[in-house]
Amino acid sequence: MEELDLKELFSIFWKKKIWLVMITIVFMILGAAYSYFLVKPDYKASTTLVLAKTNGKETDDMQSGNSITQTDVTLNQKLVSTYSEVVKSKTVIREVMKNLKIDDLDEEALRKEVTVTSVKDTEVIQISVTNENPDYAAKIANEIANVFTKKVGDIYNINNVYILDVAEIPNEPYNINHIKDIAIFAFVGIVVACGYILIDNMLDNTIKTNADVEKIGLTVLAEIPCYDFDERVRGGK
Repeated sequence: MEELDLKELFSIFWKKKIWLVMITIVFMILGAAYSYFLVKPDYKASTTLVLAKTNGKETDDMQSGNSITQTDVTLNQKLVSTYSEVVKSKTVIREVMKNLKIDDLDEEALRKEVTVTSVKDTEVIQISVTNENPDYAAKIANEIANVFTKKVGDIYNINNVYILDVAEIPNEPYNINHIKDIAIFAFVGIVVACGYILIDNMLDNTIKTNADVEKIGLTVLAEIPCYDFDERVRGGK
């Protein structure tokens, strides 16, 4: 395919603008159909935990009048990654399923719905649960936080995990954004339309202008203007 300058490229797209618009509109319709009818809504509920001082140290510090020490902060930050794994452990998940009497999900499926994240350089852990039922998602998230907090006390014999924010029932699905989906499909439609126009132009070997004749190595000897004889006759009358 010969090199095209910007003016010629713009001319090609302008002549095929109807295809560009039509293909983009078709993809936008597909995007709307996908977003409104094919995407299964999932709801996300999150609870936040914070690692604080242990009960034993708290008593000693209260007696001495001291606040949280740097040692406490460093220890808790190192425990964040460990605690994040404990949250999704079989022991915690199984107890949550037992307490909530969950029988429509297996253990592995529930574990996949749980996400544990930690805020960098902090002592905060966020437990998120996604589910098609918003009420269910909030209940599971809160129960995981309760069970995990107790397990930490049993395993480490310390009580340094506190629930900062309880999970609330989400009102809107987190995985559906109609405008975003339609915009993505529209962009794909524009790309597809541009590709189609360029390929169509590349495969079109018909001669339309003097430049097309010169491109195949021939010389234009003369030009015959297009003259509308019917218009001339009507004008003479």
